[in-house]
Amino acid sequence: MDRWVPPAAIACAAAAAIWLAAPAGGPPRIASVATVVDGDTIVIRSPAGDEDAVRLLGIDTPETVDPDEPVGCYGPEASGYAKRLLAGRVVLLVYDREHRDMYGRLLAYVYLAGSRPVFVNRRLVAGGYARTLVFPPNVAHRDELSRAETAAALAGRGLWGACPT
Repeated sequence: MDRWVPPAAIACAAAAAIWLAAPAGGPPRIASVATVVDGDTIVIRSPAGDEDAVRLLGIDTPETVDPDEPVGCYGPEASGYAKRLLAGRVVLLVYDREHRDMYGRLLAYVYLAGSRPVFVNRRLVAGGYARTLVFPPNVAHRDELSRAETAAALAGRGLWGACPT
């Protein structure tokens, strides 16, 4: 007989597994996604109700919200995909060497919580919604994201088939 397992217990177990394979950035943080700003920036809400902006590490999606920049090719699609994937979901934030950028945003690799966590940063790159963008010393997933980008580009997925190079 199957037993019901609280979602928080699944998230905690997933966080523990990810932490064991994570860079030396400390333990993962469990939060819910309050807002998806665009393809590579979200706002999370902690269990205590605090909110914080998070910039997804290792990736860059085309611009959609900067008033000083034009909307980038495939930006609305990347933003829409991120919203469908993340809005209202419980996520695990895994940090690399630096925890915040110069704008005060958290820097994290984001995983959808569950019995099989989904590495969101990689999913965005593999689907052609994002390119890789690495800022040392945050390089823990550089090679994995680069391989996903190469595969997406060769297959012409997403921005690779829709935008001029």
